[in-house]
Amino acid sequence: MDKQMIKKKFGKLTLEIHDDRTVMGAAAGAAAAEAIRETLAAKGAARVIFAAAPSQNETLAALVAAPDIDWGRVSAFHMDEYLGLAPDAPQRFACYLEEHVFGKVKFGATHLICGSGEPPELVCDAYARKLAEAPIDLVCLGIGENGHIAFNDPPADLDDPQAVRIVTLDEVCRRQQVNDGCFPDIGAVPEQALTLTVPRLLDARRLVCTVPGPRKHDAVRRTCYGEISGECPASALRTHGGVTMYVDRDCWGDD
Repeated sequence: MDKQMIKKKFGKLTLEIHDDRTVMGAAAGAAAAEAIRETLAAKGAARVIFAAAPSQNETLAALVAAPDIDWGRVSAFHMDEYLGLAPDAPQRFACYLEEHVFGKVKFGATHLICGSGEPPELVCDAYARKLAEAPIDLVCLGIGENGHIAFNDPPADLDDPQAVRIVTLDEVCRRQQVNDGCFPDIGAVPEQALTLTVPRLLDARRLVCTVPGPRKHDAVRRTCYGEISGECPASALRTHGGVTMYVDRDCWGDD
């Protein structure tokens, strides 16, 4: 239990600082669950986008354990995926989400951002059309060590006209995947990926952003205090009134 949860406001973004990673994830998961319940009560169905990263472990565990959610009325999407990995590679984000979310609750529909050998450009177009079929109600996301959201590395286009695109990952982003224990070395990390763009993420009604650990400290501080620009893509979260960012004390620091 939190001894002293601290709440701050940065632009339109609400920040919650929790004592440790466990209570942070519990709070974020509870918020995501409540957003889904409210959407189901109001609209009868919900559409949710999920990030795939170790930073999301505690949040997703709390979410899938939450009571009173009719998952059969929820459609699930994921926000980015590597290019160039084998279909059964354990590092694929689809595999992470199957382990932590998709295999634990029975969604009404699950839409993966990967094709069966189609050209990546066609995969982007098809996924963009699927996303556009109805509003997105909730995004569960994190922030990268370089300030990225999804795989929009700096300098990102905060007004990108595309919904889904092919990107080349920068070195900081690729090294983070090694730091997270997902790859043995940077040479094993793919250089390209498919990602939802910043405007597509911010089109959602509600965003629950979970950012634990000291390696994210600088990115979170730039998100909250820095200029809103593509040099720190996560800074765009300050422009959206439906964003709450959950951090632990290790991430935020002492003040």
